Amino acid sequence: MTDFNDDEIKELRELLEKEKIRKLKQLYSHLMDSGQIDALADIFTEDAICEFGPEYGNWEGRETIRTNYHGVFDAQAPFSVMHHITNHYIEMTGPDTAEGRSYLLDVATSIEPEGQPIVWFGLYDEDYRKVDGQWLISKCSLQFLWPQRMTMPSFETPFPQVN
Repeated sequence: MTDFNDDEIKELRELLEKEKIRKLKQLYSHLMDSGQIDALADIFTEDAICEFGPEYGNWEGRETIRTNYHGVFDAQAPFSVMHHITNHYIEMTGPDTAEGRSYLLDVATSIEPEGQPIVWFGLYDEDYRKVDGQWLISKCSLQFLWPQRMTMPSFETPFPQVN
């Protein structure tokens, strides 16, 4: 017997899906920072798009994403940079789709204590899609905000869309 009404059960199901998406985003950072690039590429859909602006360009498709992440991170020791993700806001857009925004604090761990360890402050805007029961990233756009501001036109659209 449950004390939840139908609306509360629906809300609880949505919260469970959002928590699965948050876990996916945390896994994204962990796999990247630990150098597990092949596993990182596998959390993207086959047709995923990464928009990383003038710093890294646009990447289309899982295999391109895999190749380009290898190019960026293979020469680095695990956890020489740590991508801290905070303030993850998720909006469900359908039963198998969602969009989210999270803050990026990118920190170098190889800097001497008196140095400046912050690499980037940024914002991730992402689309998520459930494929065969598993949430994956279908689009990842990174807006770089500091130390150099490099944003894309899509950044001008308010998030979340408030009615």
